[in-house]
Amino acid sequence: MADKTAQTIYIDADPSTVMDVIADIESYPEWVNEYKDCEVLEADPSGFPKKARLVLDAAVLKDTMVLAYDWNKVDSGSVTWSLVSSSLLKALDGAYRLSPKGSGTDVTYELAVDLVIPMIGLLKRKAERRLTDTALKDLKKRVEAD
Repeated sequence: MADKTAQTIYIDADPSTVMDVIADIESYPEWVNEYKDCEVLEADPSGFPKKARLVLDAAVLKDTMVLAYDWNKVDSGSVTWSLVSSSLLKALDGAYRLSPKGSGTDVTYELAVDLVIPMIGLLKRKAERRLTDTALKDLKKRVEAD
């Protein structure tokens, strides 16, 4: 697996509010430009998505991915996911890690991507940084707008 890219942002909301937005995968197309469609395929007994299909349209990268989620760490403020299927990706591992900070939450987004088509490491890391930066800014806007 490739090196992880990680970035952190402060969101002016408590961790459970932030986690509720993260867990509402089917609403991602409303606030994440790159996702055109998202569907929960399987949920755990608590209603958290276990498996979801996401249609990605990020300029030159268009793909339909199925991701598996692990919400067992919700009490500790984190969720992880990994790739089940994709036509462009060999692997995708990600996580949101939430830490209370004052009246809000520090949210760290981790991402490691391995493409089917080889890509120069520098370009891949730049794309990963852009994805994590955009994801965190979009999440912040969505949470703080509610």
